[in-house]
Amino acid sequence: MHEMSIAMEVCSIAEAHVPPEQLTSVVEVGLEVGDQAGVEVDSLEFCLEVLLTSPPFGNAKPVIERVTGDVLRVSYLEVDDGRPDD
Repeated sequence: MHEMSIAMEVCSIAEAHVPPEQLTSVVEVGLEVGDQAGVEVDSLEFCLEVLLTSPPFGNAKPVIERVTGDVLRVSYLEVDDGRPDD
């Protein structure tokens, strides 16, 4: 089940780009997954849901966009900055 290792790497990417004190404020992790990427999207989504609701994250959710080709990339990280204007 390589989807779990992919999910763990996605979390590592998030940890590398978000300061440790803000990891609990991550709201969404956006991914693009190609139809030829060799990834079982439902399994990846499940793995990400488990990891993103566990420490050091708070209650983030994965948002997976299915695209054509062999693409597999983190497209965005949404962090709640506490401002009401967002």
